[in-house]
Amino acid sequence: MSLSFRHSAGFGKRIEYWVVGLMLKQGLDVYLPLVDDDAIDAVIKRPDGSFVEVQIKARSKNVKLGDAALFAAITHERRANYWFVFYSEKLDTLWLMSSDEFLAESVQNKSGLNVGKRSIWFNGTKMNKAIGEREEYCKERYQKYVSQDRNASFSRLLAT
Repeated sequence: MSLSFRHSAGFGKRIEYWVVGLMLKQGLDVYLPLVDDDAIDAVIKRPDGSFVEVQIKARSKNVKLGDAALFAAITHERRANYWFVFYSEKLDTLWLMSSDEFLAESVQNKSGLNVGKRSIWFNGTKMNKAIGEREEYCKERYQKYVSQDRNASFSRLLAT
């Protein structure tokens, strides 16, 4: 097993811990399940005593141009008190979406190997005329989900 394989294979878990670390740093009560068989990476206790389940998804900086924030083949049906945290290393951007928001914004595959699964593509590409190369950017329609300030990035999870 090469070092590069180990690096890429562990990327998702490293980002999960990094995001949980950000949550803890902001004072959130975070609980981590020992088994991830229900698409729950973390459970957050809200100030009112209720709980929210969180799924963390990440894309590395090593993806091909145009795929920096493509999250595909996600199995999901509506769940109350369920949130996604998406992270693109290439764009250094976090998006927070509730289950309902994800269902409204994502597309569902109608055919093929991943029929029934969902995908969301937060980024597009455009030509940077100054340097003559294509670059990636967050699509305008998804800006409302971007965590602009890491010091308050998880406040939506705490709102009831």
